Amino acid sequence: MAQSLELLLIQFLMPDNDARRQAEEQIRRLARDPQVVPALVHHLRTAKTPNVRQLAAVLLRKKITSHWPKLPPHAKASLKQALIDSITLDNSHLVRKASANVVSIIAKYAIPAGEWQELLPFLFQCSQSPQEEHREVALILFSSLTETIGTTFQSHLNDLQPILLKCLQDETSSKVRIAALKAVGSFIEYVNEGGDIVKMFRDFVPSILNVSRQCLANGDEDVASIAFEIFDELIESPAPLLGDSVRSIVQFSLEVSSNHDLEINIRQQAIQIISWLVKFKASFLKKNKLIVPILQVMCPLLTETANEDEESDLAADRSAAEVIDTMAINLPRHVFGPVLEFASVSFRHINPKFREAAVTSLGVVSEGCSEHFKDKLEECLKVVLEALKDQEQMVRGAASFALGQFAEHLQPEILSHYESVLPCILNALEDPSDEVKEKSYYALAAFCEDMGEDILPYLEPLICRLVMSLQSSPRNLQETCMSAIGSVAAAAEQAFIPYAEKVLEMMKGFLVLTKDEDLCARARATEVVGIVAMAVGKTRMEAILPPFIEAAISGFGLDYSELKEYTHGFFSNIAEILDDSFTQYLPHVVPLVFFSCNLDDGSAVDIDDADGVDNGFSGVSSDDDTDDEPRVRNISVRTGVLDEKAAATQAIGFFALHTKSAYAPYLEESLKILIKHSGYFHEDVRLQAIISLKHILTAVRAIPAHADILEKQKAVLDTIMNIYIKTMTEDDDKEVVAQACMSVADIVKDCDFAAVELYMSQLAEATLTLLRQESCCQQVESDGEDDGDIDHDEVLMDAVSDLLPAFAKVMRSYFDPLLAKLFDPLMKFAKSPHPPQDKTMVVATLAEVAQEMGAPISAYVDVCL
Repeated sequence: MAQSLELLLIQFLMPDNDARRQAEEQIRRLARDPQVVPALVHHLRTAKTPNVRQLAAVLLRKKITSHWPKLPPHAKASLKQALIDSITLDNSHLVRKASANVVSIIAKYAIPAGEWQELLPFLFQCSQSPQEEHREVALILFSSLTETIGTTFQSHLNDLQPILLKCLQDETSSKVRIAALKAVGSFIEYVNEGGDIVKMFRDFVPSILNVSRQCLANGDEDVASIAFEIFDELIESPAPLLGDSVRSIVQFSLEVSSNHDLEINIRQQAIQIISWLVKFKASFLKKNKLIVPILQVMCPLLTETANEDEESDLAADRSAAEVIDTMAINLPRHVFGPVLEFASVSFRHINPKFREAAVTSLGVVSEGCSEHFKDKLEECLKVVLEALKDQEQMVRGAASFALGQFAEHLQPEILSHYESVLPCILNALEDPSDEVKEKSYYALAAFCEDMGEDILPYLEPLICRLVMSLQSSPRNLQETCMSAIGSVAAAAEQAFIPYAEKVLEMMKGFLVLTKDEDLCARARATEVVGIVAMAVGKTRMEAILPPFIEAAISGFGLDYSELKEYTHGFFSNIAEILDDSFTQYLPHVVPLVFFSCNLDDGSAVDIDDADGVDNGFSGVSSDDDTDDEPRVRNISVRTGVLDEKAAATQAIGFFALHTKSAYAPYLEESLKILIKHSGYFHEDVRLQAIISLKHILTAVRAIPAHADILEKQKAVLDTIMNIYIKTMTEDDDKEVVAQACMSVADIVKDCDFAAVELYMSQLAEATLTLLRQESCCQQVESDGEDDGDIDHDEVLMDAVSDLLPAFAKVMRSYFDPLLAKLFDPLMKFAKSPHPPQDKTMVVATLAEVAQEMGAPISAYVDVCL
């Protein structure tokens, strides 16, 4: 076989495609015989050309898994020795690396079976060899072995640390330093929280930074990016691996972020590291006064102009805006002042890109810094409205974006400025730029939604303008225009009745569109019909709804996620206005909801094939065998499916809430879905599941009572309460936990004590965990101490504090023993350094508890005073 195989290997490497194909077929046939292993070993060690030796190693890696158990001991020993010889003696780097990959595969089976005990000592010896090639290949093997026998290394990490550190600092070889950098990165997933391990990785950071700087100076940006991958893992690790290294990592990341000579990909990685640090190490950044230095780099990045060949997602200005947004959400008190100062200075700049950056920065921080905007809203609004009249389109576009952000996040304060804001938005709708118009429709939609009766003086001109625009605009503007119409209808409510017929008639034209490029507009139209129906009410809508419902069901069959998402929202609205009259539609719409809830998420897996493709050897792996085990590098999920699932999960709750006992045939399947979705990986789906579970309980309780139903009601309550209790302490998203708390409070208030007595002790413990800020969603940082600078947690703690009055209502004076446990942790929120809002929360909570609990509250009065 050896002679014929050699000719085939040479033939496979020829440029002639037909010759390659013939060789590939014969190699594939020969490779099924275990005797191919010694033949390949022979060519790995004796072939004259490196390409043939490398190809022999690649084929060995592909086939060794299936053939290894069949090899006799002497053949295994010969193979292992040949690989060691190849790694240490071959003069080709590519052959040495390909041989190292074979060693990694064999080690997966040989080391646990005790068949290659000399491998690790050999690698330790190699890594300290005076020969550069030996040190490099040992490090390469350390990296590849983590993919197959990573856990074996855990007991050797203390021995490995000085070797890796020495190699990272190798003064004679950049190849060794780079290989050491990759090896450190491959060991991270095997880190635990032991003190020695934590110190080990902290010791690596300075050397990692030095190697990365050297790589960037030499143009090796791909290698330097490994450092950011390592930092990414270190930041997200539950072990406190960074310590004081955070400062150095911030400095390095800012250097790279602001270096215009580097490729955008590496700068993007650096910016992302800053974003992760803000999210996971906010207290450390505050304590070490790193927030202003970060903003001093990120804000100017907003003024960058992307190159035409750059993807918009990688543009530095966009990435910087995302970082500033994250900072505003996590560090609002420290971010608002510097950003306002940047905006004030940049807004008067002669360069329009600076003026654009000024208003963009204000829009970006409006969500996180909403409390801090209150005193400066008029000043900021003046800047944005002036920018809306700027001669440069980019500035006007940024201003309309900022105005939309203000309208969305600065409620209700922004509404008091409607007399100055609305005319400016209306003028912007006439802008010559479609981009400005589109963002202005978004601003109008966000602004009008909560105006209520204040919108009435503007209703006629608004509707006339929007209807006219809808008739004459291109498709993308029609979509945002419809969104604005929906917001106007939601605000106007019954006052929208005179315009409803005209708008609904226009929507019919969109509800018959079937081309892919038109389905987004159809989705928006479906949404608008549901909103208009909510505004004008059941009396005027019930009779004319059937054709719209038929159109919505028909659109579901077009298999477009956004259309299905809006269809579920439409049916949720219709269920709400029709109430029990919606029962007739349940057989048609519930299957659609179940379909979306049970959808596959559309995960896309990115496979890393170690050799083969890059070296032109991919063809030899295209057989039917499944013994090669590529490494999964990345998993992504289609967000459209997530949004569809979230909308469908919400719809289950609305259908159950509004049709009550009529929903009985669908309760069992619905409960199964909601139980599954309460533990779903994405918080949007979990949130809707937590809300809908309470509505399922409402539907179950509405079924006329008899013995079987009473047992069913008890079982459903038990399932739901246990999910809520688990969510309160174990879910990592504050909004989901807050919703669980609100649902528990509602359920407890609606029950008699006997129904919930079983759960009160567990609920009190979960509440205590939240008051002590020890739940999973409250554990963000593992490095450093909090500096005592605390903001009011409106999302979570207001919901937690509402639990106590609910418990008092159902338990009355028997709440006393539980309050005794909860009282001190609650009172901490009334003391420094907590903000005034926390003290208000505590006072309000105790006042409500006193009202429900009665006389026993007197024991706590002196402490309160």
